[in-house]
Amino acid sequence: MVRKMVFVCLVAVLCSVVASGVALADEKIAIIDPQKVLFNHPKFQETQKQIQTMMDKKQQETKMAMEAVKGEDEQRRVFLQKRQEAAIEEQKLMENLFKDIDMAIRVVAQAKGFTLVLDKNQVFFGGTDITNDVVLELNKKK
Repeated sequence: MVRKMVFVCLVAVLCSVVASGVALADEKIAIIDPQKVLFNHPKFQETQKQIQTMMDKKQQETKMAMEAVKGEDEQRRVFLQKRQEAAIEEQKLMENLFKDIDMAIRVVAQAKGFTLVLDKNQVFFGGTDITNDVVLELNKKK
């Protein structure tokens, strides 16, 4: 009886491994270098300038706000609040770049028949690098 149960379990495991292998065989995997794609976005330099301008402004606001309050705890609270505000504004400025990149990845992947796109830095082996194709797609919208 125990032998029969072990045999049935082994057959079930074998069937699931074979089925998952067949499913993976249908996947067509691409890889990209997200940092290269971001740095080559046509609006990256402009956005970085906007971020730097905003950070300089926030730094001045922080300095003035910290001078206006008394006590270390209050100054720390003001500093943390201004730092959080700067992070939120930076995220808003970068959001359009990320949307463009996401759309370019989707367009290239669909055009080339890829079902999965992974970060190149997270893949040890395999996949087709479409980084340059994504950069070209981004530059079409320039």
